[in-house]
Order: sequence, then structure tokens, then C-alpha cells
Amino acid sequence: MTDPAADPADNHPPGYVPPRIWTFDKPSGGAFANINRPISGPTHEAELPVGRHPLQLYSMGTPNGQKVTIMLEELLAAGHAGAEYDAWLIEIGKGEQFGSGFVAVNPNSKIPALVDRSLDPPLHIFESGSILVYLAEKFAAFLPGETRARTATLNWLMWQMGAAPLLGGGFGHFYSYAPIKIQYAIDRYAMEVKRQLHVLDTHLAASEFMAGNDYTIADMAIWPWYGGLMKDAYGAQDFLSVQEYTNVARWAQTIADRPAVRRGRMVNRIMGRPETQLRERHDARDFEVNTQDRIEARGGARA
Repeated sequence: MTDPAADPADNHPPGYVPPRIWTFDKPSGGAFANINRPISGPTHEAELPVGRHPLQLYSMGTPNGQKVTIMLEELLAAGHAGAEYDAWLIEIGKGEQFGSGFVAVNPNSKIPALVDRSLDPPLHIFESGSILVYLAEKFAAFLPGETRARTATLNWLMWQMGAAPLLGGGFGHFYSYAPIKIQYAIDRYAMEVKRQLHVLDTHLAASEFMAGNDYTIADMAIWPWYGGLMKDAYGAQDFLSVQEYTNVARWAQTIADRPAVRRGRMVNRIMGRPETQLRERHDARDFEVNTQDRIEARGGARA
């Protein structure tokens, strides 16, 4: 309910009063306005490509996308040959997540989406947390079987699924992407993000990884978001005083140093230095011959 004592002249924009019924009459402005809409479903026909491996990933190297490619690379590093996968780039800025083929896999039109074609009919898995649990159970890896350890892992995985939207869609949006700076919104979400960092820092003071002494899918889920925030995400490191969270920094660097993590965060990446981008991944050799710098040096051809 709107505060009757509030002066609409103080609103943003000045004089704005929420209507009784909201209608979508123009884009909201700011980053991603071109792909935001109040309805679901496909906008165009587009079949998804299919590679030679049973696991087909359709994604982009955002924090949510990185969770799954890190998991797949960790599985391969641990010797699970059945985790070989094809990773196809879905450029969300171009609206490719609204193609009919992608919507058939994920009606919510969000990356990542996974298809396991080893099953008949193929199984569609969407939502990054669901994909992590599915792969962990499929390969009996990175999700402990013992009740307390398993519960701790799932507790922190679900914490991430609930917390990260306040970091990305809340703080990140209003601090970096909104068309105007709104102090109330930035202060509101900065407070919450610092609270989350304090939650992590306090927990990691007594725990090597999120669920104890073992590296699990909880770490893989949390690291792309909060490890990124400790380093360069949103350009907000000074603003949030991330150097205060020394236990988070220790944990984040430990995970960043893992070779499988370094590989996983390259997959489906379209930002950063060309040598850090592997826009499509079809086998391990791609990391050596098909990074974006090598493709550009060949005039755009994959090896």
C-alpha cells in the first residue's frame, strides 16, 4: 500500500504514482530492456543444435552458466568420462533463449538448460541448482551421501538460489545497469549484499568449504556469484569494502585456483579477453585450439 503521507514529488520520476493496474506500455530502459517482457513463450522458431555427446548444454558464461560448466569440468577431471558434453552458446542479449527449441527445453527461457540424450526420450533439466543436483546424483560425485553432509550441501545450495537474485537482480541491477541511480534502491540492496557476505565470512571462518572439509556443488553454485563479487563483478569492490571479508577471499581464491574451475568459467563466455573465451565446447581439445583469440587469428574458423 502506498504511504498516503508520501509526496509524489519525491518519487522517481518526480510525481510518479503507481497506477491501480500495471500495464506494459514501453520498455523500462537500462541494460537488458530489449529482452524483458511480461509474458513467456517463444518469439521465433529456432531449433537447438545437437552434438555427439549424450549431455547437451545450452548456456552462456554468466554466473549461473558457470556453475554447470564448472561442474562438468570437475566431473571430467575426476575421471567421469560419461560427463563429456557439448556446450552451445545461447546469447541472451540477442534473445536466443526465446527460440522455440530452447523454450521447449526450458519454458522459463533462462540459461542454463541441459538435455540428457542418454535417456529415451531425452530428459530436459533446467534451473542451475537442479542441474547440479542431477549431475551430482547421476555420477555420484560432489554431493555427499551421508545425511548430515548431504543436508549441509543442499542447505547452502538453496541459500545461493535464494540469495543471488538479491545480488544480481537487486544490487547489480541498480548499481550498474539501471538507467538512473536511485539511492534508496542501491542502499537497500548494498545492505543485503553486505549481510550475505558477512554470513559467508562468518561461516567460512570455521569451514574450509561451504559444507565442511569437502568441495561440493554448494561451492560450485556460490563461487561464480560471490567469488566474482570479491574480484571484479559490477565494479563494486571498493563500494562494498569486500576486503573486509578475509575468509570469503581465502575460499574464493582456493576455488579459483582449481584447473577445472578455470576451464569451466571459459565455456560459453563472450566477455573479457579473447583468450579467456571458449564460446562453444565440444571436447577437451577446444581449450587448446578454439579459444576466441585463436578463432579470430584464423579469420573466424573453428579448428
